[in-house]
This record gives sequence, C-alpha cells and structure tokens, in this order.
Amino acid sequence: MSDYDRKYAGPFSQPAGRVETAVTDAGLRAYMLRIYNFMVIGLAITGLAALGVYMGAVTGDAALAAKTATGAAAQLARGQFLTPFGYAMFVSPLKWVLMLAPLVMVFVISFGIERLKPATAQLLFYAFAALMGMSLASIFLVFTHTSIVRVFFITAASFGALSLFGYTTKRDMSGMGSFLLMGLVGVILASLVNLFLASSMLQFVVSVIGVLVFAGLTAWDTQRLKNDYIYGYGGMGGEVAERSAILGALSLYLNFINLFTLLLQLLGQRE
Repeated sequence: MSDYDRKYAGPFSQPAGRVETAVTDAGLRAYMLRIYNFMVIGLAITGLAALGVYMGAVTGDAALAAKTATGAAAQLARGQFLTPFGYAMFVSPLKWVLMLAPLVMVFVISFGIERLKPATAQLLFYAFAALMGMSLASIFLVFTHTSIVRVFFITAASFGALSLFGYTTKRDMSGMGSFLLMGLVGVILASLVNLFLASSMLQFVVSVIGVLVFAGLTAWDTQRLKNDYIYGYGGMGGEVAERSAILGALSLYLNFINLFTLLLQLLGQRE
C-alpha cells in the first residue's frame, strides 16, 4: 500500500517529486526569460539613445557647426562637423557628467533595489540604459559604422553561447566568482592607469584580459541567477522575484556592454 501511495502521490498519476520539478522548471524558464527580456529592452534603449545622440551631434553643413574658441567650425573630418549639441556632449565638461552618471545609476539600483517598487526599479534600469547609450555615442565618431555592427553581432553570438553554457552546465562555477571579481578589479585599475599613460600596448592587454573576464562573468552570472531562483526566489512572492529579475538583467546587461566595448577596441576599424 505504501508503494502504491508513493507511486501515485502526485496529480495525473505522476510522482509528486516529478510534478514539483516540472513546476520549478517552468517557473525557472519564465524567470530567466523575464531577465533576458529586461536586458534586451535595455540594450535596445541604449542603441537608440547612442544613435540619436550621434545623429544630433554631427552635421555636414559648416554653417550649422559649433564654433571653437578660435571661432572656427568644430570639424571632425572632411565634410563632417560637430553641432553645438555635439560639442556640448563630446567636448564640454558635460561629457564627464555623461561618463559618470551611469556609474551613479548602477549604485542607486544595486544598493537601493530592496527599497524600490518593481515598477520604479524597472524605470530606473531603462533610464540607466538610456544614459549608457548617450555615453557610448562617441563610438560612432571613432569607429566605422560597419565595424560597430559587425562587432555587435559577434558580441551577441558570444554572449548567447556563454550564457547558454552557464545555464546548462552541470559544473559548479561558484568558485570562479572571487577569481573573476579580482580580475574585474584589475581591469578597472589598469584602465584608470592607462588614462594617464595612454599606452596602446597596455590598452591591448587590458582589452584581451577584459574580454576573458567578462566572458567568464557572463557564464557565472547566468548560473548564479539560475541557482538564486531554484534555491531562493522560486518560493518567494512576486515582488521579490521581480526585483531579482531586474537586478539580474542589470548584471547581464553590464557584461554584454563591457564585452562589446572591449571587443570593439580589439576588432573595430577606426575612422
């Protein structure tokens, strides 16, 4: 009798454990899909913001160009000039605000997520994505548009493969976390030093190591988010899971953006 009870404990004549596993798997897929949806929307906002700023910053008409301190038109290349808007975004002190604003937003979202309503956290994430796009608009001035598109698709394919690996692998990657974070700190410090040294060799080394670090972080973060749901958020309420999804989207978004910019440094063709 006890064997009968165990065999038919779940609905539809399935063992209860199998039903619970199926429910968890369905919930996990929905949770991860939510994360990827947030991330993709964020990337779309970033791309549109970057393109919009670039289009407003450049003109082919010298009469519409911003004037430099000498009174000359702010020329980028033959037949291409910065508009007053472009001069403010890329030359004036405002450029430092645009560079630092996304960093401030990351801290606001990361450390304030528990006090924010999910809708508010979502809007802040999208605002952060827009600011990031504005700060990245200068890549259109430095690299050819063809190479930007090519590197974007290389990044997307690499990110997809790495994230899929992190989701499906049975190997426990938790031990890699501290090693990858140490590598991330090293990349940040080396990048700051290179702001003063302006060494092309150091920039190349930083880009190569950075690609490896963010490739590892992509797989590690994906597995971490999966485990967070299975061992924590899966049994919690909607708001907790929603906040976690937004924070997870932010992590994967940052990995993607950093992979893209580092690969662009390595593979992009300069104007």
